[in-house]
Amino acid sequence: MTSKLKNKTALPAGLNLKQIPAHIAVILDGNGRWAKSKGLKRLDGHRKGAEAVDNLLDTLLELKIKFVSLYVFSTENWKRPRTEITGLFKLLDEFITKREERMLQKGIKLHISGDLSRIPAKVRIKIENVQNSTAKGKNLTANFCLNYGSKDEILRAAMLCYQQMQLKKISRISEKMFSQNLDTAGLPDIDLLIRTAGEKRLSNFLLWQSAYAELYFTDTLWPDFSKKDLLAAIVDYQSRIRKFGAIADN
Repeated sequence: MTSKLKNKTALPAGLNLKQIPAHIAVILDGNGRWAKSKGLKRLDGHRKGAEAVDNLLDTLLELKIKFVSLYVFSTENWKRPRTEITGLFKLLDEFITKREERMLQKGIKLHISGDLSRIPAKVRIKIENVQNSTAKGKNLTANFCLNYGSKDEILRAAMLCYQQMQLKKISRISEKMFSQNLDTAGLPDIDLLIRTAGEKRLSNFLLWQSAYAELYFTDTLWPDFSKKDLLAAIVDYQSRIRKFGAIADN
């Protein structure tokens, strides 16, 4: 195939631009291992990982993919050393601040999944401000999962459904009603879920939304994850037969 993306990266053989996933989710794994392999501090790995996020968003825009969800900080990550957590939130504050104008220019809408109540107030306010300023972005919705855990999200959604049942005096919860109370309300379910750094588990990430996602695991550490890696994942996704519980046509 001779077609090229905007920055002259050749499309891999077999890539079908008419069969691009609408919503990609990524577990950004391997920042610490990347840093260790180079004799650097873990925070250096996270900083390099932030650059990889920039590259990913640019590629998604080129491919006209409308939704991406990124596992930025999980509910379990609070178990990490305090110095690393502090550094991560400082880096997040820098990332959001420096890229707000870029997001506005490129039509990127910031969406947040997770419980922000434990996020440092300064960072939380910045996140909320950027959510508001980018709300009209139509080219790509970037869902940052912060203090996020799927079990926690499902429990919060169940509580909201219960409260609505009491208020509206209804006796059943529909799948649609439940989905509307998740953090990802308004976003489509996941088509392709990518995990980097060789691990093969979901780690409490978007379990409801990934019920029929195609899973792709790569040994590439997140800071090294490039456009080539993303395109390879999409080509692999396009080789799957998505039946959603039905029988494939012969």
